[in-house]
Amino acid sequence: MNSFGNAFSWLFEPEQWSGPSGIPTRVLEHLGYTALAVLLGLVIALPIGMAIGHSGKGGFLVGAVNALRAIPELGLLILLVLLMGIGLLPVTLALVILAIPPILAGTYSGIRNVDRSVVDAARGMGMKEGRILFSVELPNALPLILGGIRAATLQVLATATIAAYVSLGGLGRFVIDGLYLRDFAQTLGGTYVIAVVALALEGLLILVQRLVVSRGLRRNPTRRRDRKVRPVEVAIETA
Repeated sequence: MNSFGNAFSWLFEPEQWSGPSGIPTRVLEHLGYTALAVLLGLVIALPIGMAIGHSGKGGFLVGAVNALRAIPELGLLILLVLLMGIGLLPVTLALVILAIPPILAGTYSGIRNVDRSVVDAARGMGMKEGRILFSVELPNALPLILGGIRAATLQVLATATIAAYVSLGGLGRFVIDGLYLRDFAQTLGGTYVIAVVALALEGLLILVQRLVVSRGLRRNPTRRRDRKVRPVEVAIETA
């Protein structure tokens, strides 16, 4: 119980909230690593997931990429540091590899789960494949796509603490430095900050998802196949 009290005392010390090593600076560094990795993961995984989901070809690739989740991130980071040296590049690459699988899986699943009768109706109306993808499939797939992005963001945020292991910044600095100095109040206080930031980011992403996704799709991430709406009407609504 005393350890928890010491951690809270450490958190509310004025010097922890100012300077280049203060909590606000470390939070911004941590969010910077997270944003960079997720953005690169989106650039790579989103187009691939859209293409595979729309065409139905190459679905095996999603399962193969999903196996990347089994790679231990710390071991991967050490390997990349040995190959590339200490710096931002190996950390970013390790986090991007973590971000890609949930984004790819969410995008692929979202596109493939769109009611095929809606897609066929859009084709029957003469829509080109590109317009079908962006005007029909993508809007209906948004809940699962955003869910994948949210999962990737939280996984990267939690794992970005490993950046401190190779002398970079972020909230992992409190954990790593605390362990090295046997300052367990700092270590525990750092984990509190990481947890609070993760919960705040989760809440923000949920709010964004509620604002972006229409109410009907929030109730059901994919079109109900038993719903009594004519496919042509649905295709027109989403066009």
